[in-house]
Amino acid sequence: MPEDNKLLIDISEHIVTITFNRPEKLNALDPDSYHLLAQTLYKLQHDNELRVAVIQANGKHFTAGLELDKWAPIFAAGKMPELAENEIDPYGLQGERLTKPVIIATQGICYTSGLELLLNTDIRIATADARYAQLEVQRGIYPCGGGTIRLPEAIGWGNAQRYLLTGDEFSAEQALQWGLIQEIVDVDKLHQRARELATKIAKAAPLGVQAALKSSKVSRYQDQQTAIADVFKDMPAVMTSEDAKEGVASFLERREAVFKGR
Repeated sequence: MPEDNKLLIDISEHIVTITFNRPEKLNALDPDSYHLLAQTLYKLQHDNELRVAVIQANGKHFTAGLELDKWAPIFAAGKMPELAENEIDPYGLQGERLTKPVIIATQGICYTSGLELLLNTDIRIATADARYAQLEVQRGIYPCGGGTIRLPEAIGWGNAQRYLLTGDEFSAEQALQWGLIQEIVDVDKLHQRARELATKIAKAAPLGVQAALKSSKVSRYQDQQTAIADVFKDMPAVMTSEDAKEGVASFLERREAVFKGR
């Protein structure tokens, strides 16, 4: 998997950490960065040793979104970013979907596609100075990375339309009140806290984590009866796994469980 200094990739202890590293560009994503992010998410999905991802950024800001001058030829042709082989769309709009959890840690500005990326993650933390906006209508376009679908679901119809249709900012405190983010963290502890959460997930039983996340996503995007059927369909494999036996044994023996994902 290729890597350049625009996106830093670290893999350790079953966690893949993806760090945006273009602070001089407000961490805007160019096409190369998008594809490297998509390739890394594919690796997360298909590498059995990986259990959770963290997406974060260096500098004062998370991301200003896409680097529009680099993407203009693609958008002018009326196209979405095209996925290559062995890539998973970071916005979850096309192709294969993730079934492993992603934590996102935001600070400063998190605009446009940055907010849409956040909306396609599972646990979200932020600094007090984080601020969010879907600016697209101010640029003559509209949010086509999932914001029009997921933001109303996340913060309520009226709240979403207030910001989708004006392009105004909203704050981390507002996002916390709405449940869009789950924690506000001191700026010097943001990455540490993201790692702590990822470590807790990485130490849990992988089959259980993935089944829980899958069940949640099925109930989110499909009808309730389909979601219920899915729970019972996946239950035997998880409940009869080696990890399930280890979970019971570790409880009875009063020790920390060591899960292997099988």
